[in-house]
Amino acid sequence: MAAPSLVTADRPSVTVQLVLSWRASSARHETCIDPEVSPMRSPSGRRRLLAIAAIVGGVALLGTTAATLLRPSPAEPPPASAAVAETALGRAISAAQARLRATPEDPETWARLGSAYVEQARITADPSYYAKAQGALEKSLAQRPENGPALIGMGSLANARHDFTAARDWGLRARAVLPDTAEVYGVLADAHTQLGETDEATAAVQRMLDLEPGVPAFTRASYDLELHGRVDEARQALGRALQDATGPDDIAFCQYYLGELAFDSGDLDLADEHYDRGLAADPNDTTLAHGKARTAAARGRTDEALSAYLTITSRVPLPQYLQEYAALLTSAGRTDDAARQYDVLAQQEEVLTAAGSVDDLAASVVAADRGDADSALRHAEAEWSRRPNILVADALAWALHLNGRDAEALGYADRAAALGKVDAGFAFHRGVILAAVGRADEAVAVLDAALRANPHFSPLHAPQAQRALADLRSPR
Repeated sequence: MAAPSLVTADRPSVTVQLVLSWRASSARHETCIDPEVSPMRSPSGRRRLLAIAAIVGGVALLGTTAATLLRPSPAEPPPASAAVAETALGRAISAAQARLRATPEDPETWARLGSAYVEQARITADPSYYAKAQGALEKSLAQRPENGPALIGMGSLANARHDFTAARDWGLRARAVLPDTAEVYGVLADAHTQLGETDEATAAVQRMLDLEPGVPAFTRASYDLELHGRVDEARQALGRALQDATGPDDIAFCQYYLGELAFDSGDLDLADEHYDRGLAADPNDTTLAHGKARTAAARGRTDEALSAYLTITSRVPLPQYLQEYAALLTSAGRTDDAARQYDVLAQQEEVLTAAGSVDDLAASVVAADRGDADSALRHAEAEWSRRPNILVADALAWALHLNGRDAEALGYADRAAALGKVDAGFAFHRGVILAAVGRADEAVAVLDAALRANPHFSPLHAPQAQRALADLRSPR
């Protein structure tokens, strides 16, 4: 059964048409779509699923920009709190706080403030903003039940906390109130994607394109295409988003994910080109610095990459960055330093859990990297019970393999591959599992494809894939 097609709305400014004809699948993007979910598109494959932990869960995508979340009038007072970052978003939050001190019975402003707090959590990697967001949104709903902006905000918050079932429910309630509002379908697209509800996710993205074919819709379309193996079309969708991008944050965002697509295809030069273009728009963007760190590591400039990761994790201690930093330290033989980063990562995950964000997927990946097969499986099974998507299917397959349960593992590895997503990490896992069940010829083909797709996919696992392929090809 074919999934629904995605096409842009019929308006003169839209020139790109996305036509998808992928097959339906039993499993699920993350993404997003990091990005997400919150207002960000989720990261791809293993990196994206880790980014989701603190950025905003699963398939996050760029939604409402910081400048439009809260747009104070020129007559409003300047920011009142030095604790809020001096950014467009920070100034908007401060202006909303000032307005609410003067007029507390203002459900619209409470709703916008709550959504802004969700965005602030993403930017700062500070999950304490989740509680602030919840308080503001609940205040809005108490003053005006079933108001659409607050329901959208609650859906975004639930996506950020990885409570995707609740996010879907909030999105459906918002749709009943605001059936023609694009942001509603962003919440639904992100939740459906993470829940493995692929047809529903595609339909939600299509509705966004119909209503408002701008950056949020095209970035989500890109991730949906990528998940189904339509990489060229995913790149076209991001290019269309970039055409619509106006502010430096949107430009940097689009260039980062164009760089990600290039990196995942093994093209380091093109990846660096996109990251550099993004940095020209926003020199302080951490995601772009992260992209440059990964290309440096892939080129063998390990000291440069480690120095960059140290700076990045000091600025924004996202679990994704901490995990990658620890993995690179391990690959460089600095196991004691890696252990310290894993300790920091464990502390950060405790903070996220206390803030209501549960991510057993990231925990499973970290446990697998550290050789803790029991914990990897426990976390993967817990996550699968909540969101049976292809990212979790891959993690569960690998955890089962590490526990010697390869026949079961292969079923989940096949589910991870069912949508057609091109992912070297997925292929590495599936190839090793195929070899373990005695299907050596298929294992060789899959591992060879993984390394041809992206020979730099992981500082830890790419060398393992190369060794496994060499062993399978060696005469017996």
